[in-house]
Amino acid sequence: MTKTDLIEKVSKETSLTKAAVGRAFEAGIEAVVKALKKGDKVILVGFGTFSVSKRKARTGRNPRTGAILKIPAHKAPKFTAGKALKDAVK
Repeated sequence: MTKTDLIEKVSKETSLTKAAVGRAFEAGIEAVVKALKKGDKVILVGFGTFSVSKRKARTGRNPRTGAILKIPAHKAPKFTAGKALKDAVK
């Protein structure tokens, strides 16, 4: 399912226009991104938790050339599914 498909489905279910649903969807995503940038967790009870994980610096290997390279430390977004979501897809 793509973002467009999701917006269309929500539009049909709620009788809101696709434009209104699209704006709300984008605002929701933007709010999650802003919270993660600040280092906060976003918890959607029954759905899951968005958080930021810190990755340590490490060495890696270029698979094409075999050369060793340094991968710097960085932050990465993380999603953990909630119990209700896990149970729904069993």
